[in-house]
Amino acid sequence: MPEDESNKIEQSPRSEQKETGEQNTKETKENSLKNKDTSTENKEMLKEEDKTKKSEEKKPKEEKEDVEKTPKGKPKEEIKMKVETKPEPILGLSPLIFGKYDLMEVEVEDPGLKRYINITPIGIPHTGAKHANKWFGKMKVNVVERLINNMMRSEHSTGKKFFAYRTVKNAFDIINKRTKQNPVQVLIFALQNSSPKEEITRLRFGGISVPKAVDTSSSHRLDVALRNICKGAVNASHKNKKRMAVCLAEEIILASKADMNSFAISKKEEMERIAASAR
Repeated sequence: MPEDESNKIEQSPRSEQKETGEQNTKETKENSLKNKDTSTENKEMLKEEDKTKKSEEKKPKEEKEDVEKTPKGKPKEEIKMKVETKPEPILGLSPLIFGKYDLMEVEVEDPGLKRYINITPIGIPHTGAKHANKWFGKMKVNVVERLINNMMRSEHSTGKKFFAYRTVKNAFDIINKRTKQNPVQVLIFALQNSSPKEEITRLRFGGISVPKAVDTSSSHRLDVALRNICKGAVNASHKNKKRMAVCLAEEIILASKADMNSFAISKKEEMERIAASAR
């Protein structure tokens, strides 16, 4: 054979090997690109699955917290439904106390007493001692009902709730005729004026007790004011031809004007004067 033909035969398998190598490299590149695309897609899918798992894990935790916050493990939706079904008091449509006076018109100006004077609309101020023997249960009792309860203090009216109810109702009618105002608002003015801001306590040093002036809490201020107004009305009715309702109406009107002829105002001034001397 000639040399040219032998060279051609030797070169042909080498060229074929080169072509096959190039094809293999192309295929490997394409496969690597495909693998990269699939890997990125897999990563994105895994991320989305992780997010969904985390969100699903958070939901039961939030539901557990809501159940723990709600009383007796009741679900939150049931309590929401109960709150929504409660009618909100509307001016002009709320129940009138004694069927005559609207408590939605009444305002408490004293910021200390505002939290403790309950003026929620109620038709008949009688809850049957529902909040008795409970800490700060007095805050949930209407202020007119507390006035009625305080009026049952003499030997003639102890335990006679209906007698005290009638006296307060008649007193409110008298206040309305004399002042041309809502009697509950007049009562609030009387409580604000007759509630003491200072009182004294006894500190014992060795064998000596020394008086010291202290600030009065808001709850105690309201208690003292109600007690003194009712005491003044009961004391004024003794050996007097005036009825108890008239004496109570006069005491509330005088206290609302901060008149010193009122028993509650005079007691408040006396208490604060003694506290000022003991500072």
